[in-house]
Amino acid sequence: MRRRDFIKAIASTATVWPLVGRAQQGQRMRRIGVLMNLAADDEEGQARLTAFVQALSELGWNNDSTVQIETCWGAGDTDRFHHCAAELVALKPDIILAASASTMDPLLNRTRSIPIVFAQVPDPVGSGYVRSLARPGGHVTGFTQFDFSIAGKWLGLLKTMEPSLTRAIVLRDVDTTGAGQFGAIQTAARSFGVEVSPSGVRNKSNIENAIMDFARVPKGGLVVTGSAPAAAHRDLIITLAARHRLPAIYPFRYFAQSGGLLSYGPTTIDPYIRAAGYVDRILKGEKPANLPVQAPTKYEMVINMKTAKALGLDVPRTLLAAADDVIE
Repeated sequence: MRRRDFIKAIASTATVWPLVGRAQQGQRMRRIGVLMNLAADDEEGQARLTAFVQALSELGWNNDSTVQIETCWGAGDTDRFHHCAAELVALKPDIILAASASTMDPLLNRTRSIPIVFAQVPDPVGSGYVRSLARPGGHVTGFTQFDFSIAGKWLGLLKTMEPSLTRAIVLRDVDTTGAGQFGAIQTAARSFGVEVSPSGVRNKSNIENAIMDFARVPKGGLVVTGSAPAAAHRDLIITLAARHRLPAIYPFRYFAQSGGLLSYGPTTIDPYIRAAGYVDRILKGEKPANLPVQAPTKYEMVINMKTAKALGLDVPRTLLAAADDVIE
């Protein structure tokens, strides 16, 4: 089954959250808190959560008998993340799944004892969430989003797609790991002869104004870094890129599936499946401190040919040959 069909299939099963079950006779119901970074009606978010729940079920944690899953949706909003963190910690769960870097600080401000497994955090050591990748050393562990060096590759791929590119605006999250990703892009920009300028992603009007102002000068492109706000506002960003005829590259497949020109990055479903394995091990007695933080194992490049044609771009054969998927 192709990933697009897989996402649609599992998203269609995720209709009511949280999931509440009944413990089997003589067995204590375990409780898992989940703080998601997207909105409850976001198909991508539902696909991730459903993959996590299904993986738990395969490990024996069935939502109708042995576990109660309490989910709060942050929708890319900082205030909402803090509200969700307070709400989940107050429930005193056995463990919490944190969807992204944006969800980590709100949770850590509320608890230093409840085990936390994160699914997509770019720099857990630099952010202070763990002592080291090999030995986290505290109550937190999980799975990194990607190494910052991948951000430099985004600019290279965009320059390959549009050789005349001399300028690029970089949409980043000013509240979490945007600086690290932008630093890698700045380093790569020197070798590609591209002038880059950062723009913090906060809200709709902020994004609209930044892209509109940038697009007034020709030979520009757009680089969208990995962040909760960018994911939450992806439809707006993709629409603005098309309106202003900006070639753009995005960090994950679901951007290209939504109409973005080009994406390169790790798969977004796999970390949630792997996170279920860590949750299972911790619920069975293992300590987060002893479970190493793991990196992505699957990367993919996706090209949206319909968008390329709309922009009048002739996609190089080298990119087509390297692509994992081409959307016609």
